[in-house]
Amino acid sequence: MEKKALLKYTKIGPRKARRIADQIRKKTVDQALFFLGAMKNRQKAIEPIEKTLKSAVANLAVEQPNIDTEKLFVKEVLVDGGPMQKRIRPRAQGRAYSRLKRTSHITIIISD
Repeated sequence: MEKKALLKYTKIGPRKARRIADQIRKKTVDQALFFLGAMKNRQKAIEPIEKTLKSAVANLAVEQPNIDTEKLFVKEVLVDGGPMQKRIRPRAQGRAYSRLKRTSHITIIISD
């Protein structure tokens, strides 16, 4: 049985979130949550990924209340780029540089 959870428009760049997503792919849910909990204060992307992973487990628990969470594993983690906010940064001699504030869409699929 598979279940999916989505988190859209997260204010984190996709490249930063993919570094964490690569670490939890193909691991059991318990191992992934342990890794995310151990690295909690080091990376900004850990909090939204952990939230999405817990949501996927909860989505599966609603359909199958007696599911064993030790047998679940992270089948797929996708981090796609979302819309970018364009901002202007003032520079010397009246110039302006543009800044892109990136967002991400995080998808986690778990399976048993």
